[in-house]
Amino acid sequence: MNRSSQTILLTGFEAFGTTPVNPAEQVARRLDGRSVGDAAIVSWIVPNTFFTAIDVVQAAISEIRPQIVVMMGEFGGRAMITVERIAQNLNDGARYGLRDNAGALLQDVPTVPDGPVAYHATLPLRAMVRAMRDAGIPADISDTGGTFCCNHLMYGILHHVAVGGLPIRAGWIHLPHLPEVAALEANLGAPSMSVETAAAGVEAALAAILAHPQDITDRIASRLQV
Repeated sequence: MNRSSQTILLTGFEAFGTTPVNPAEQVARRLDGRSVGDAAIVSWIVPNTFFTAIDVVQAAISEIRPQIVVMMGEFGGRAMITVERIAQNLNDGARYGLRDNAGALLQDVPTVPDGPVAYHATLPLRAMVRAMRDAGIPADISDTGGTFCCNHLMYGILHHVAVGGLPIRAGWIHLPHLPEVAALEANLGAPSMSVETAAAGVEAALAAILAHPQDITDRIASRLQV
């Protein structure tokens, strides 16, 4: 990688809850060390634990000094790769009956006390979705990342970037279940996507980020993604 190259920090959550294999971890490992255009991908596996996850990614940012940070997690039940528009300052895993990997069950706890209600992703979401669809991979924009660790980490890093005035574009990608997870009795009927397809979609999305310092203005039709 030459001096003019960019670095993309790509993070993926580990297994959690009833998900024994997280597609985010698998995609992150698969893309680690690859190049997209003139950018090198450096992947980081993140513990699915409130607050610790933010600390880990902040430390990775300090070490790697990326220009782009793309974080990933699983959103079971979704049939497409979804790029998140908004992260809110609220944690409520109790509504899902879902504890983090340290056993914490949060309800109505802010990520940053007295912080902004929400942050918008700073990635070119429309361009990313267009690139994935053009590659034959189903994708959409989502307007909610839930209230568990994914939303929590997205908010925490966007807050870190905003408060520090860091020259970083950042956002979140959610992936469907892997087929082996959708095949579990508890998930029968849930949509799934292979790690190969998910990785190809993420790679196309990363290329779109590099190609579009500003988002496109094309209308991107949606199909009931929230």
